[in-house]
Amino acid sequence: MATTAAIRRARLRGPLLLGPAFVAAIAYVDPGNVAANLTAGSRYGYLLLWVLVVANAMAVLVQYQSAKLGLVTGESLPGVLGARLGRRSRLAFWLQAELVAAATDIAEVVGGAIALQLLFGVPLPVGGLIVGAVSLVLLTTQNRYGQRRFEAVVVGMLAVITIGFLAGLLVAPPSARGVLSGLVPRFDGADSVLLAASMLGATVMPHAIYVHSALARDRHGRAPDEPSLRRLLRATRWDVGIALVVAGLVNIGLLLLAASGLRGVPGTDSIEGAHAAITSALGPVVGVAFAVGLLASGLASTSVGAYAGATIMAGLLHRQVPLVVRRVVTLIPAVVLLALGADPTWTLVVSQVVLSFGIPFAVIPLVALTRSRSVMGDARTGPRLHATLVVVVTLVVALNLTLLALLLTT
Repeated sequence: MATTAAIRRARLRGPLLLGPAFVAAIAYVDPGNVAANLTAGSRYGYLLLWVLVVANAMAVLVQYQSAKLGLVTGESLPGVLGARLGRRSRLAFWLQAELVAAATDIAEVVGGAIALQLLFGVPLPVGGLIVGAVSLVLLTTQNRYGQRRFEAVVVGMLAVITIGFLAGLLVAPPSARGVLSGLVPRFDGADSVLLAASMLGATVMPHAIYVHSALARDRHGRAPDEPSLRRLLRATRWDVGIALVVAGLVNIGLLLLAASGLRGVPGTDSIEGAHAAITSALGPVVGVAFAVGLLASGLASTSVGAYAGATIMAGLLHRQVPLVVRRVVTLIPAVVLLALGADPTWTLVVSQVVLSFGIPFAVIPLVALTRSRSVMGDARTGPRLHATLVVVVTLVVALNLTLLALLLTT
């Protein structure tokens, strides 16, 4: 009879990861990213393309560390923290993390509701309920059929997002010279600096860090031995690299689309305005494709957000709440805001401000824990990579604090 270790080794010989990072990557193509990239392209053309390239490289480093923590420890980031914090510290950390998860969920539901209004004229509150109902179906897929089926559904939606957002490039292809010039770091006045800070600072999302460690853990658990761990980490590097290259291409494509087809067009600082401008400049087919991509973005993002919220609660409070129950509870604030007539774009902006508060609480412990020998053993981060991560974390936190201060004083 095969031992448990032998069975796990046999599983490792089959198809490896290529899934958890694609789910986490949904956070990088959510409605907030869409609005920021379209605004950057329509206002400044190709000028800020380099920001997205740098942001994507930073995201690869951080997300890999999260997945690595899950594989080495067999725990999520909230779980590792929950085992090391006292009761009061755990409760305080859980409170801020849940606030971040709720803000994320509001943004995704609002984005999906906007897409339904653009496609079918559905009132925003009704659209929010529909988004919540569909996300329940997606989460049921995970509960009933397991994580791999859930990953397959989310990856399929990522494909829809990619096609929907990049279809316009076939109608308005970017300038090769413009693309090359956009890779040179530079700014054009204070407004471009602010926009670049929002694009770069919003790249690393707290819930994506929490959930990626859980996704990697749930797919494989703790690696049974050193050779298996090395193989899993190697596969994880490919998973993270490919997934975030796809997400990065979507974000870059949105900026290029705006730069080539929407430059100087007013009103593209809101998703509704951007859709109207795309439809007017590139035709109704491209406008519909964009709205479909936005809908897929909202649906996939809100499902991943609910998963992240469950991960946070389980790790820090040691309580399991069914994903479906969490989905219903966290849907309420978004629908209430939409029913009260809150401006969708303003709601998205406020949610991003709340997210800014949570970024240091996610990235700083992650970098510290992955450097710790007591946590990671021989798999801990080396000194050079750790120094790079410290610079990345410092930059991300500084940019988010700067952006937060600017938003609160303007």
